[in-house]
Amino acid sequence: MFARTPRLLLRPGWMEDDVALTLAINDPAILRNLSRAPAPYGLNDAQDFLALPQHPRMPRLLAFTRTHGAPRLIGGCGVHLNEEGAPELGYWIARPYWGLGFATEAARAVLGMARANGVTDIRAAHFIDNPASGNVLRKLGFRFTGQVERRHSRGRSATVDCLLFEEGEADRMNDDPAMDVYRDALPVAA
Repeated sequence: MFARTPRLLLRPGWMEDDVALTLAINDPAILRNLSRAPAPYGLNDAQDFLALPQHPRMPRLLAFTRTHGAPRLIGGCGVHLNEEGAPELGYWIARPYWGLGFATEAARAVLGMARANGVTDIRAAHFIDNPASGNVLRKLGFRFTGQVERRHSRGRSATVDCLLFEEGEADRMNDDPAMDVYRDALPVAA
């Protein structure tokens, strides 16, 4: 599976991506927000990930910029089966590319591919202290289920509250408690 978006090329990871993957993801600020990635993330971890078989209906892709020169690995996005066997969206973006809309762009393409392959009822989650991920999910049409689950983050070496999302209606996206915490922390304009 491959996808092209206005700014990205999404493709399966190849073994020769091992160094670029290690350099892009091995950042404590990224790893703390992932529940499945080892921390620290070394070359052997990248090689193990790249050697995983691809599911025929659920894309697991690396994201490369396709503008301004040679393609650069900037993140990853995919759909995997969670602990209950339900399809779940996951993504990460390297820190230099945060806030530029790449997570939304990559996830939109991956969701389209999964849905075209008959994968439905896709879920997603984010740690409660990562409201930026909640913004991405709402832009993609996910809604907060009202459920909070404790998940282990290897990057934090801790179990953290995680907000659960499901595919939903875009007009019902403002019930994410992480956004309330985030808004409450903003300075009040005078």
